[in-house]
Amino acid sequence: MITTLFRFKGGVKPASHKDESAQVQITQAPLPSRLVVPLRQSAGGTPLPLVSTGRRVLKGERIGAPEGNFSSAIHAPTSGRVVAVELRMLPHPSGLSSLCVEIETDGEERWIDLAPVNYEAETPDTLRNILRDAGVVGLGGATFPSHLKLKPGASGCIETLIINGAECEPWITCDDRLMRERADEIARGIAILRHIVSAGRVLIGIEDNKPQAIAALRAAMAQAEGVDVVPVPTRYPAGGERQLIRVLTGIEIPYGRYGTDFGVQCFNVATASSVHRAIDLGQPLISRIVTLAGNVERPGNVETLIGTPIDALLKLAAPRADTDRTIMGGPMMGFTLPRTDLPVTKATNCILAASPALFPLQGDEMPCIRCGACTLVCPAELQPHELYWFSRAKNFGKAQEYGIFDCIECGCCAYVCPSNIRLVDYYRFAKSSMRTLEREKTAADAARERYEFRTARDEREKTEKAARLAAKTAAGRQAAEGAGAVKAAVAPAATAFAEEKPLAALDERKKALIAAAMQRVQSQMAGVQPKNIDNLTPEKQAEIREIEARRVKVRELAKTPPDEPV
Repeated sequence: MITTLFRFKGGVKPASHKDESAQVQITQAPLPSRLVVPLRQSAGGTPLPLVSTGRRVLKGERIGAPEGNFSSAIHAPTSGRVVAVELRMLPHPSGLSSLCVEIETDGEERWIDLAPVNYEAETPDTLRNILRDAGVVGLGGATFPSHLKLKPGASGCIETLIINGAECEPWITCDDRLMRERADEIARGIAILRHIVSAGRVLIGIEDNKPQAIAALRAAMAQAEGVDVVPVPTRYPAGGERQLIRVLTGIEIPYGRYGTDFGVQCFNVATASSVHRAIDLGQPLISRIVTLAGNVERPGNVETLIGTPIDALLKLAAPRADTDRTIMGGPMMGFTLPRTDLPVTKATNCILAASPALFPLQGDEMPCIRCGACTLVCPAELQPHELYWFSRAKNFGKAQEYGIFDCIECGCCAYVCPSNIRLVDYYRFAKSSMRTLEREKTAADAARERYEFRTARDEREKTEKAARLAAKTAAGRQAAEGAGAVKAAVAPAATAFAEEKPLAALDERKKALIAAAMQRVQSQMAGVQPKNIDNLTPEKQAEIREIEARRVKVRELAKTPPDEPV
């Protein structure tokens, strides 16, 4: 049992606004007529499409294959017919488009053949592959492929498994309701995760403003050894992975390192539940619980299929008339959607209807006054005002020196900024620009390597060709020298043969061959009969007879010996 908790520096404590949706049980969202399923819903590469237009699919069927090991599969959330595979806008701050599969639902909800697994009889590698093929990713917001987080790092093992039930951001209550209603599913998923990593102990961190969730998890884990359900102080962002690890274990994880390097790893409670479904039930990740709150008449939490249009969920919550925009995520880390027909993804944990009274628009940005308030609340212990200047000036080298990639984009700095500077937007811009430059550099390096390899290959082929030509020339020279030697050796024998056979004998043989050839020609000509001579005039017939007479005379002359007079 943990008796002492550590603290992380910084953080803020905004109004929670959780009671509005936390008091209502999870409901099932209706099946929409069409689903738009993005193929890219996790960190890593974009899965490769496995279906085409017109294809009929079953619920849980794979429609996107993982691209390498650093991504996870995508599945059809229900049965129906594929009507499009094309680029569509994603619900993302970038507003970029990605390849999506649109499915026309048939309402039958026909599942594929499910294959549950006894996790105790399988190896960790087999279970990790099952989770990858089931599309299980982190449902706390980062959507990092879970099978990758389950691999032991530099330490060689994961001694401590952290389960994140803090849910620190205001308004969001999907994890709270999940822990209250489905604690047994979470407990089963924790057992599977623990088996894969062979963790000696499990720490479940839940903010102390969720007493019912704490009680439910304690009851579900009562028989498990080495498991502690730990209430942590309510302070944003206590639910950040590195912050929660620090609170529970005192371990600080710097940028570029992972929890596995220190023998610790963190998973969200919703991720644990999806692990249970993937292993014990054989069901891939095709749905998630989404909080509907804000300026609405009916706040609550709904379990909805991935790909459901967000405006269909908003109708369930009934936004009030003065709603002027829609936010995906919480008010701290969320972003305003450009439109509401975008699909729910695995990263969609909350949809907020915003109004000017409930979520006042941020005022005009003013110059930084260097008050230092952002530095005091930064949980990553950075200097946000310095990062702001470097990001704004596109001095990415200095921004990296000041640890911009340690920023978790929690929004605490922008929350307290008296100048209304949208600091996180500047950090996101700098990070994306640096990643783009890095990708371009990597692509340029790869192109240079290919060019150098091709040049080296061409040079090698030229050298080999020249070597083959030289070898062939040398072989020809040797053959010619050998032929000359043979000719010199055979010449005396030929001379001796010529001396034995007089030249007259050779002449007689030639004459005999010529006579035989002439005889064959004459016999062939004798067998040839003239054609088309039936209707010749007397003049033509006389001409033919004269020609034939000359031919006979020529043949007679050929038979006469050369020495006889004609």
